[in-house]
Amino acid sequence: MSTQTTQPAVSNQSAHVPAPGSPRPPARVQRDPPAPLPFHSMARLTEDIPHRDAELFYLQKQIQSQTPMVIVLEDGEHIEGCIEWYDRNALKVRGRTKILIYKSAIKYMYKLGDHGQ
Repeated sequence: MSTQTTQPAVSNQSAHVPAPGSPRPPARVQRDPPAPLPFHSMARLTEDIPHRDAELFYLQKQIQSQTPMVIVLEDGEHIEGCIEWYDRNALKVRGRTKILIYKSAIKYMYKLGDHGQ
C-alpha cells in the first residue's frame, strides 16, 4: 500500500498572491455611475442669444468707459463702483472695495448719475 497524497490542481486563472512583505495594491472603491447631464433644448438656447449679446455689449461698453455704476441686489443692497470684468456667472466691481457679484443676485443696475431712472 502506497501512501501518496494528491494535491489539488492549480489552475492558470488563480489570483496572484503577492510575496510576503511586498506592497499591496490599493483597494478598489465601488463608485456610482455619474448622474446624467440636464437636457437643454436648442430652442431655449437660441432664444437667449439676442438677450445675451445685448448684455455682453452693455457690460463691455461700461467696462471700457469706466462708468460708475450702482448695482442693486435682490435683497435691496446697493453697490457702487466700476465694473472691472465679467464672465457668464459673475461681475467684478471695483468701488470702496473689490467685490465679486453673482449675476443671479443682481436685481438691476444703472449708471450712477441716472438715479435708477
